[in-house]
Amino acid sequence: MARLAENQYGKSRVRLSRITRHGNRHDFQEWNLRVLLQGGFDESFTKADNSKILPTDTMKNTVYSLARDSRAEAIEEFAIELGDYLLLNNGQVTAATVEISERAWKPMTVNHEPEPHTYKLDGPELQTARATRTRGGAWSVTSGIDSLTILKTTNSGFEGFVKDKLTTLKPASDRIFGTSATATWQFLSPRPQYSEVREQVVSALMREFAAHDSKSVQHTLFDMAKAALAAAPDLARITLTMPNLHHLLTDLSPFGQDNPNHIFVPVDEPHGYIEATIER
Repeated sequence: MARLAENQYGKSRVRLSRITRHGNRHDFQEWNLRVLLQGGFDESFTKADNSKILPTDTMKNTVYSLARDSRAEAIEEFAIELGDYLLLNNGQVTAATVEISERAWKPMTVNHEPEPHTYKLDGPELQTARATRTRGGAWSVTSGIDSLTILKTTNSGFEGFVKDKLTTLKPASDRIFGTSATATWQFLSPRPQYSEVREQVVSALMREFAAHDSKSVQHTLFDMAKAALAAAPDLARITLTMPNLHHLLTDLSPFGQDNPNHIFVPVDEPHGYIEATIER
């Protein structure tokens, strides 16, 4: 006998661009949203009864309609606003999750000044937010950044590791350290200043990465997370994922040339994968 277990449904990849006009200056944002609902939907699966199903197309329209009048500045704030609306207006919904990613558009600098209406995509990284609430409960919000791609050309090594009969890796005291990091964090207070905390966290992560004398990815990951906790008092915990994007020294000896840490081959598959959660 088959029994329906956990289930949810919603709308994914709802894309939205928004211009907020402040006189002669504009703010531009580009978001990608996913909405997921849980609730009294069992019979839509088991009896083909759609009477409690809010169409996912309606969810898409709700995103655009709410965004029209929303005062939310941070993606976390809009995620909460959207989730509250869906819970308030759909009694059959028992829990809502809203996930938003934001592309890193930044004002273009022209003649050393930020141009008020022109933007440049700052990098591959995405700002992320995930907000979840069960009816009658409080919001659980996780913020983050995805694909923060950073690299340093020195002050990184990897020595003293385990060696067995299958080990071919040679110790390195001076190597390239590249990663495409993902970070997510939770908060101590229920409604922090999300944008301010994000700036504190990301700045601390990059500052520590640049200054750190790395003995391993694990070593640098922990000290980056420790720096983020120190810089952002509202942070409860932070999870960092740091794949090690390798740059391998090229053997030029067949050509009669040396290679004093000068020419490398970028190799991102396979790569090392290091993850840890650090909390207060």
